[in-house]
Amino acid sequence: MAGKELNATSAALLGLLHEGPMTGGQLMAEATRRLGPYWTMTRSQVYRELPALAEAGLVRVGKPGPRASVPYTISANGKRAFTRWLNEPARIGQLRDPVALRTAFLDYLSKDTADEMFSDAVEQHQEALAEARAAAKDYADEDPNAAIAMEFAIGYHRSALSWLKKR
Repeated sequence: MAGKELNATSAALLGLLHEGPMTGGQLMAEATRRLGPYWTMTRSQVYRELPALAEAGLVRVGKPGPRASVPYTISANGKRAFTRWLNEPARIGQLRDPVALRTAFLDYLSKDTADEMFSDAVEQHQEALAEARAAAKDYADEDPNAAIAMEFAIGYHRSALSWLKKR
């Protein structure tokens, strides 16, 4: 990673580490809580990136604690790399929606299967929308920028529901 641009997962981890030292499990939980409605990370991504960040000198590795959990702390180089990443031009992400993909091939699905897929998707988006709204409300006083970012998830789920209602 030394000399390379940060990928989004590494940048997100560095951003979360600004809050203080965290283990991989704590980072995963915080990423799910703060970023999950609009940005997902897997455990394997987190545990793959942390050693790479350490090797690049962007985080410091602490002493293992209970159950061999290892805390990570962002370094001064990590803070500089994160700031550079924040200031790079941002490109929109690639949308990958499995329902939209299957919709492109509806001719090969039975009507019942398609109807069930759309019904399930509506239910999932309604649930995710409610969760994003609650998170935005929770963040309103605690972290206004996180609340603003959560508005993206709210808009996404509203848009998806609007599209699904046309099916």
